[in-house]
Amino acid sequence: MMKVLRMVKLWGPVVIWGCVIFSVSNTQNVSTGLGPWDFPLRKLGHISEYFILTFLLYRAFSNTYNLKRFGLFILPAGSAFLYAMSDEFHQLFVPTRFGTWTDVLIDTLGIVVFYLLIKFKKIPTMRE
Repeated sequence: MMKVLRMVKLWGPVVIWGCVIFSVSNTQNVSTGLGPWDFPLRKLGHISEYFILTFLLYRAFSNTYNLKRFGLFILPAGSAFLYAMSDEFHQLFVPTRFGTWTDVLIDTLGIVVFYLLIKFKKIPTMRE
């Protein structure tokens, strides 16, 4: 039972955050209503969404599996990148939304920022 609770604690936030991203992507006519600030704020939202997703994936992978440095990079980063691609593909089917490679690249910037902060020790390791 403790193992199940631990898995829910580690992977539940990943699933919930993935649902949040999906829900936002499923929303038509996304706008901040802030005129000239709309575009940069929406792109900052992309970066933030995938920074958080990568953080949650890193936390889950690092506390579920005994991974070395490369594994702790490739699994969370690769999973977040694949989710970004699937999210943009999903948006192709949402009226008024467009799936674009540039948004995947902006999402990837959130992944990269997370790993830069890890590299320069601005975020502590998340092993229990």
